[in-house]
Amino acid sequence: MLLSPIDSKEPLQAEYEPVVKDLVGYLKGGLGDNLHSVYICGSVARKCAVPHQSNVDIVVITHDVFTQEKTTLFNTIKWQFQRRYPFVTELAFKTALAKEVASLDSLFSWGFMLRHTSICVYGENLAECFGDYEPSWEIAKHWNMDVKDWVAVYRHRIARAANAEEQIKAQVAIAKKLLRASYSVVMPKDKRWFDSPVKCGEVFLQYHPEKKVEIERLGILLGQRCIPKRSVVGLLDGFGQWLVKEYKKTEFRIG
Repeated sequence: MLLSPIDSKEPLQAEYEPVVKDLVGYLKGGLGDNLHSVYICGSVARKCAVPHQSNVDIVVITHDVFTQEKTTLFNTIKWQFQRRYPFVTELAFKTALAKEVASLDSLFSWGFMLRHTSICVYGENLAECFGDYEPSWEIAKHWNMDVKDWVAVYRHRIARAANAEEQIKAQVAIAKKLLRASYSVVMPKDKRWFDSPVKCGEVFLQYHPEKKVEIERLGILLGQRCIPKRSVVGLLDGFGQWLVKEYKKTEFRIG
């Protein structure tokens, strides 16, 4: 079954329309002719973002590198948006060169991201360089084979979190990653794609009902409540390592 692109003609949620408009304006002003195109990903692109909870995920494609200006430009935008749009929890930028995106080497990385998880809000839409994708192990492992690294990084962040706000942010991030990675383990059988972490967990349980407690606990981590560190670390050590082994087993079986 082929996946469908996000409907780019459907209007953005009213709260996020000025956010995206201003974002494009700042990027055009800061990058000028070097700016090729801009894409919005995730919940804002799908028109299901939740104010004060959802990030705005942005892909910035340029013609040439802009290493020296990147940090200054993105930090300036983030600072302005903290004052102007306090309901946006974070601006998360990814960057790439146009020549890198429109290539066969980017088929399962940039190609899939732009085609099925993003909408183009400025410039030439490079998603049109790619056809619709079929759910496959190649896609699943590209987006989630690094789950071992994520578990290690966020285990450390949670253990060393200096305050509740810092810990909650880390809890939510790793819970989303693990729920999506859970579904990707069964995606070659299920033949669908879900971006919603909650939906990913629900469908995963159809294949692994024995993991019901772990999925429920990951759902708790998505909430804005600080959970005892020992419990979070225990979940990462247990379910996280189980997922790592499942990816290795599936890769060995499918390749």
